[in-house]
Amino acid sequence: MNIAVPIKLVPDLVEELELNDDGSDLDHDALTYKINEFCDHALEEALQLKEAHGGSVTVLALDRDEADKALFTALAKGADRAIKVTGIDENTGTLTAAHAFRAALAGVEFDVLLTGVQAPDDREGQLGVLLASLLEIPHVSAVSEVSFDGGTVTLHKEFAGGVLARYQVAPKVVLGIQSARQAPRYAPVSRVRQLMKEASLDEIEVESPTNTSPEVRRVFRPTAGRGAEMLAGTTEDVAARIAELVLAHRGAR
Repeated sequence: MNIAVPIKLVPDLVEELELNDDGSDLDHDALTYKINEFCDHALEEALQLKEAHGGSVTVLALDRDEADKALFTALAKGADRAIKVTGIDENTGTLTAAHAFRAALAGVEFDVLLTGVQAPDDREGQLGVLLASLLEIPHVSAVSEVSFDGGTVTLHKEFAGGVLARYQVAPKVVLGIQSARQAPRYAPVSRVRQLMKEASLDEIEVESPTNTSPEVRRVFRPTAGRGAEMLAGTTEDVAARIAELVLAHRGAR
């Protein structure tokens, strides 16, 4: 089974987030980036499938300063090929990214394409959907517990309320991975550094599509509220205070 995994780099949320001068985006120069957690789970699931059934794992990432490290880390974990996709804006939107990955995948043989189900910087969850549409192949999202047997991919999909459905699909297919069967493996820093000296990344340049992503004109910091009020006292005191707050809220409306 040959598996392709497009990964996304997202801002490390331990850092302070700042807006750019015109307020239309984050100040990307002030950020550090790491692989999206859900993409890391997609990579882990791909490696698990490779170890169980053979084949290869190809990882792709859009070009940005941290892309090399992320791709070499994927190789250190066990991926067979790492591709840096160049030729487009590093801070592109999801639709533009999907077009870029589709173009890069033209030279990659794969049976299953695994993406992270979503990313914390946009919460769209649309990369897998868009890639499936552009590639004209089926898509299933919120996926876990992927297995392969006799040419059929079996998986679990989670619906609202924790309801799980069992699907059987035939390759080629795009799966949005919500969680791998085990926590993503650790890649030793020494191994990553060794690969950065000894190995090389493939580069595929794609033509930047135009007018594929909506323009963001302004972003805002969340408005800070007054915070929570902790209620203390007897049951009667707490109940009376809750009633007072509810009546005040109704009156404010």
